[in-house]
Amino acid sequence: MMFNFTAKAAVVTGGGQGLGRAIAEALLRSGARVWLAECDAEAGVESCTALAPLGPVEFVPTDVADPAAVEALHAQVAAAGGLDLLVNNAAVMVRKPLAELSVAEWQRVLDVNLTGPFLCSRALAPLLHERRGNIVNIASTRALMSEPHTESYAAAKGGLVALTHALALSLGPEVRVNCISPGWIDVTALSKHSRCQPSQLSARDHAQHPAGRVGRPEDVAGMVLYLASDAAGFITGQNFVVDGGMTRKMIYVDDQ
Repeated sequence: MMFNFTAKAAVVTGGGQGLGRAIAEALLRSGARVWLAECDAEAGVESCTALAPLGPVEFVPTDVADPAAVEALHAQVAAAGGLDLLVNNAAVMVRKPLAELSVAEWQRVLDVNLTGPFLCSRALAPLLHERRGNIVNIASTRALMSEPHTESYAAAKGGLVALTHALALSLGPEVRVNCISPGWIDVTALSKHSRCQPSQLSARDHAQHPAGRVGRPEDVAGMVLYLASDAAGFITGQNFVVDGGMTRKMIYVDDQ
């Protein structure tokens, strides 16, 4: 399905690399104007330069956990004329044994992954309200299932799923709010140049997914476009799992 976002404006947090960059690219290809709200200057500049041939795109240095930075983002977007879509994608992860996880590390993950979407949604909601826009939050299947040593990330993403339905009730009907929980998505090719590495996926990696493959960035970007489109006009407050079926797969250890 093709989506037309001509004359629409979108903010993508964490848009400098990974899923954020893929989402920004999909929006630009669909005709939108895009602001990349990104705290990594190297990634932000690289992505803005690479995506510029596709349409109007601007890098806005933004730490989403900093209220002042979010207000500056709001001012810039408002001055440009308004907003139709906010994609809360920015995230960080700390993987450490529980006994080694500091309070500061725990707090930073929650600040970026959960407080950041709250701050951005609160600041930009009036602009979205004016144009009956959308918020799409990028959570994770780690909100629903876990590996060891991921407490802060799982807690933040679980909170983001809950924040989604709370915002949907508070901001509706003028603003729809939905959430996507990606599973294993291969974004290695979308890292900034200084960290970019070739993908090393194996046949076993693909085979363990009921869909037969590891996820691609466009799998998530396509869902963002759908949820932000008029085709999803009766959908709000929902969490959509995009994981190739992995959270539905029973896994037992074979003792044979």
